[in-house]
Amino acid sequence: MSKTTELSSAPVHKLLFQYALPAIIAMTASSLYNIVDSIYIGRGCGSLAFGALTVAKPFMDICAAFGSLVGVGASSLLAIYLGEKDYERANRVLGNVIVLNIILSSIVMVAGLIWLDPILMAFGASEDTIGYAHDYMEIILYGNILTHIYFGLNAMLRSAGHPRFSMTATIVAVVVNIILDPIFIFALDMGVRGAALATVISQAVAVVWQITKFMDKNELVRFHRGIWRLNRHITGRSLAIGLSPFLYNIAHCFVVIILNNQLKHFGGDMAIASYGVINRLTFVFAMIVMGFNQGMQPIAGYNYGAKRYDRVLKSFYLTCAYATGAMAVMFVLGECFPGFVTRIFTVDPLLIAPTIKPMRIICSTMLIIGFQMVTGNLFTSVGKAGKSIFLSLTRQVLYLIPLALWLPGLFAEPLDGVWWAIPISDTLSAVTAVIVLLAARRSLHMTDAQEKKS
Repeated sequence: MSKTTELSSAPVHKLLFQYALPAIIAMTASSLYNIVDSIYIGRGCGSLAFGALTVAKPFMDICAAFGSLVGVGASSLLAIYLGEKDYERANRVLGNVIVLNIILSSIVMVAGLIWLDPILMAFGASEDTIGYAHDYMEIILYGNILTHIYFGLNAMLRSAGHPRFSMTATIVAVVVNIILDPIFIFALDMGVRGAALATVISQAVAVVWQITKFMDKNELVRFHRGIWRLNRHITGRSLAIGLSPFLYNIAHCFVVIILNNQLKHFGGDMAIASYGVINRLTFVFAMIVMGFNQGMQPIAGYNYGAKRYDRVLKSFYLTCAYATGAMAVMFVLGECFPGFVTRIFTVDPLLIAPTIKPMRIICSTMLIIGFQMVTGNLFTSVGKAGKSIFLSLTRQVLYLIPLALWLPGLFAEPLDGVWWAIPISDTLSAVTAVIVLLAARRSLHMTDAQEKKS
């Protein structure tokens, strides 16, 4: 219990680092794994296989979106219930996470396997890349249940006051994955199927590790009888809160589909591969920001439930500052060293040359992306589903999709229009986030004042 009550008493900056650093280490390790995995595939299977991985990624993101629908929403709800000291409901949230993840992941797995090739073709696969993408995603889909449970339990561990254990679970998965990758890809000559199998096995090992913590009878939140039956209130509220990251991920997938098809139309498979390289780099720093977000979430959620709104806002301001610092490093790398970064992933000059210019374009607005991500997470953390959903959809649906379709017609080189759609949409969505935040901040201060008077 002391692990959770400290959320309302310890200094916010200390708590943020206490909760964020394990998450950042875990997310950075996960990002490094994705880089290593991409390097293995790019160097061991070729540029077309690397491009196929870029095509498969939006499908993987759709699968992950259903996991975030349950995991993120439930973990936010768990933190709020712990802040309200409603421990019975907190435990039922844990049981509902497992059951919901099994149901949703099974549906996604079956549907994905039935329509795998048409989905991949819609996402931008060509006759040259469809084979690689199919082989990779088929294995990933068979392990979809494990993936959902892994991410769901990790989110619950953080909200239950165990950020280091959550970090360890991620590192276990990453280490196992990195060990198995070269064995399956090179030694056993399994290619992209080997990379996918390594991912599934590593997550299975991590799930076993997570379960041991929730089976500990000394834990406040743990597995026991009576928590497995789905509760309408808990599932409904969890899904409502989780709807924001779910819609964000779904919208992102459709954006990637449109971008991939636009890139294929104006630049071919190598343009898609270039986008894949840039995505790998931005993913590393986005994971750092998400680590700070994960550290902020239990602090903001618990104190919102405990009606300590001043601590909610302080955790938000600190997280924004650290997130902006992280993205500043990304800005420098992308603008000053694009060629060096690209050579980490490939030695193919046909891929290196066309990647430098779009990397500089996309990285031009990195300094504002951290704020944008943290703002959306604030509303998710305190259960404000409406505002969170709105901010999740503005960048993807309201700005990026129309710009990606419209801008190529305005440029002498249409491919440049596709690239510029990304930073322009980032700028517009950041302005929107400022407007929404200012309105919500005033109302939150008013609520805080009313609580102090009463």
